[in-house]
Amino acid sequence: MKYIKAIDVLPKEVIEIIQEYIDGEYLYIPRKRENHKSWGEKSGIKNSLKIRNNEIYRKYLQGTPIYKLTKEYFLSEKSIRRIISTENKCAHN
Repeated sequence: MKYIKAIDVLPKEVIEIIQEYIDGEYLYIPRKRENHKSWGEKSGIKNSLKIRNNEIYRKYLQGTPIYKLTKEYFLSEKSIRRIISTENKCAHN
């Protein structure tokens, strides 16, 4: 997250009102609900993981053993099993 100086974007009157409540401290202003992005949406990681997980599931269905998937994707057996279970539920819904 990049900080922006209030003086560069807010009118002086608004800054003075804010200073009545918080003076010289950092203040986080959340996004409007309609502008909120879910985790990984901006960076694209969410989509990358979805593609990876689908690939893991497909390979599993084609007979690739879990221990080979753990080595190929550098994930624990527990993670591979969770991915397979989740993808299986999605496939049957």
